[in-house]
Amino acid sequence: MDRIKQPPMPLVRVVEFVRGALVVLHRRLVPGPIALMEMITAGWLTQAIYAAANLGIADALVGGPRTGAQLARAVGAQEDALHRLMRLLISHGIFTRDARGRYALTPIARPLCGGSEVSLRDTVLFFGSEIHRRHWTHITDAVRTGEAVGATLDGKSFFEYVEDDRETGEIFDRAMTSISTLTMGPLLASYDFGRYRTIVDIGGGEGLLLGEILRGAPRSRGILFDLPEVVANAPARLAEAGVADRCAVASGSFFDGVPPGGDAYLLKHIVHDWDDERIGVILRVLRTAMTRDSRLLLVELVLPENNRPHPGKYIDLEMLVNTGGRERTESEYRDLLARAGFTLVRCVPTASPDTILEARLT
Repeated sequence: MDRIKQPPMPLVRVVEFVRGALVVLHRRLVPGPIALMEMITAGWLTQAIYAAANLGIADALVGGPRTGAQLARAVGAQEDALHRLMRLLISHGIFTRDARGRYALTPIARPLCGGSEVSLRDTVLFFGSEIHRRHWTHITDAVRTGEAVGATLDGKSFFEYVEDDRETGEIFDRAMTSISTLTMGPLLASYDFGRYRTIVDIGGGEGLLLGEILRGAPRSRGILFDLPEVVANAPARLAEAGVADRCAVASGSFFDGVPPGGDAYLLKHIVHDWDDERIGVILRVLRTAMTRDSRLLLVELVLPENNRPHPGKYIDLEMLVNTGGRERTESEYRDLLARAGFTLVRCVPTASPDTILEARLT
C-alpha cells in the first residue's frame, strides 16, 4: 500500500471545527420541521448508495463515461429506473452526468469501485445488507433493554452469527478490512511504532495493519494473533507486504490468552465491541502477558465531551444494536484501564477519527 501524505493535525482540527459549525448553522437557519425531515430521509440516500454498490455501477464506469443505455446494459438495470437512482446520487456529488448524457465517476464515487486503493464497496454492502437493516429496525428494543438485538432475532450473538453464516461473515470481514484501509494512513503517520522491538497485534485479522506497520518499522518484529479461521490467509498477506520473515502468526481467543513478552500490544477497534465486564477480562489476560516495560496501544474512536457531531456517536449506536459494546470518552477509557491495573499515559490524535490510547501497567 502506498503511503499517502497526511495533512497536518492543526489543519485537520480546523476543518473539523468548520464543518461542525456549518452543520449547526444550517440547522439553525432552516425551520425545525424541514431540518428534521432532511434527517429522516437521509436513510434513503444510504440505501441508494447500497443499490449502486450492489449493481456495480462504479466498477462499470472505471473504463470511462457511459450513456444511460450503455450503463443500464452493463449493470443489468432498467434504464429509466437507473436514471432516477443516478439523479439522486449525482445531486450529492456521487457520480456525474455531462451534457451528452454520459455518466462518470467522481472522487466520492471512486471508493465504490472494488479495485479502488481505498474501497468502501464492501462496507456499503454490509451496512445496506438485509441483516443489518433488520437489526437497526429494532433499535428501540436495544435502547429499552440496553442489550444487542441479535440474541433475540437470530438466537445468537452478532459475532456468532457472522461466524456461522459465512456469506454474511465474509462481507463483514471485507467491510472491516476496508474501514481499516481508510484509517491506516493517518494512524501510521501519527505514531512511531518503530520504537518497539516486538509488536503483538491482538485481533489483527489477516495482518493488513501489522504488515504496514512493519514495512515502516524495519527493525521491529511482529506477532499476529486472532482466531484460527481468521489468520488462515495471514501468511500470504504478510508475504505480499514483504514482512513474512519478521512476523509470526499465532491463533487463539483473547479471552483465554495471548502471546507473552511483547513490547507493544496493539488492539485496533477491539475494545468498542464489548461491554466493560468483557473488556475487563481481555485486559486482565493482556496484563498477564505484558512486562513492566510493555505498552498497550488501543486504537478507538474516542468520543468528545461535547455536543458537536462526531462519527463515534453513530458507531456507538451501531455497537449498542449489534454487539453490546460501546464507544467511550477519554475519561471512561482512563477509568476502564485503571480498574484493570493500567495507567493511561497519553492519547495521540490522528487525521482520521481514530485516537491511539497508550497505556502501561500501573
